[in-house]
Amino acid sequence: MHRGAVFSLARQRGFALYGERAEKRQNMLAEFLSEYLSPYWGPLRLLSSITVLSTIGAFAGSVLSLFLLPRVWHLATRDKGRNHAHNAAASVGKPLGVGIFMNLIFLALVVLLVPWDPRFYICALAVLAASCVGLADDVKPGGFSELTLGLSDAALALVAASAILYGRDIVMWVPFTSTEFEIPFWMGLIIFSSVIWLSVNALNCNDGVDGLSGTLSLITLTTLGFVIYSVIGNIENSAYLLIPFNSGAPIWVIGNAIMVGVIVGYLWHNAPPSVALMGDAGSRPIGLFIGMMVTVTGNPFMILFVAMMILVNGVTGLLKVGLIRVFRIRIFQNVRFPLHDHVRKNLEWSNSQVLLRFILIHFVTLSFLVLLLLKLR
Repeated sequence: MHRGAVFSLARQRGFALYGERAEKRQNMLAEFLSEYLSPYWGPLRLLSSITVLSTIGAFAGSVLSLFLLPRVWHLATRDKGRNHAHNAAASVGKPLGVGIFMNLIFLALVVLLVPWDPRFYICALAVLAASCVGLADDVKPGGFSELTLGLSDAALALVAASAILYGRDIVMWVPFTSTEFEIPFWMGLIIFSSVIWLSVNALNCNDGVDGLSGTLSLITLTTLGFVIYSVIGNIENSAYLLIPFNSGAPIWVIGNAIMVGVIVGYLWHNAPPSVALMGDAGSRPIGLFIGMMVTVTGNPFMILFVAMMILVNGVTGLLKVGLIRVFRIRIFQNVRFPLHDHVRKNLEWSNSQVLLRFILIHFVTLSFLVLLLLKLR
């Protein structure tokens, strides 16, 4: 097929799948500065660039998180230790639930930098709602019940998936084949809300070692941002790799960069030995955001490729408990979950060893799997 015909087809697929026009959207402060003040100072025109806005968002998020969090976490509750967690006493007394402040920084930068798109802003509010639920769980003695948290996660996952899919039938692409499946909205809603729910709970289970959940999510989100910006949101690359084009994807890249920056600033304070903990107020909304970014890719299997270590460390424990409670089937009887507790307790790994080794495994497996995902079509 002629190259121009391929790009034309990609444009048509992008419009058909996501119902968007490649039109200029009204931005908040950044658009105002670019459109009305650039005649007086030329460099301001760069504020209409997705790359520039993403860079500003990541930098601003990291700086604000780095310097503002220590000034507000005295307002947070204090960690009182967790039942059954290995070495939980080491965290007692530290500020807990600072994730709420991280998400307020995230939301403020979204309003300033991200072009108006009701779907994205609904999802941003869902992220804030997840942080509020997590904060309430952090503050409440004993926390909420598993049922309460599970239902709240499911509700927010449905809201986020509904906003992203926007009531339209979608074409879903799958790994290792160029075949695409058109599925109705209701089926896509079930599939992707389940992926988002899984992401929320998987990342929440990774929270227990200083810096672990933050760093793993940082690597995952950076990879998702790269894939969405350079492949799914790029008409030439998506056509070449036989992946559906999403003309609205770049907006999500800006939000993703802001979240990455906020996590970077937090990790400065959460590096072992940590001085503050994001708690459920941070892990739940970040997990929700990862699930939303996977949904934007249009491939529910993407989470297996970009978050394998997160899933192995967290979801295996959920699987073990679920099989015991529902089917009375016992697996991994000699393995503690989350897996980071097992290696600390049984293999006597230090927190620093867990952090570095899990990061190495995550980075290597993610790089290999994503390369396979994109090239073997």
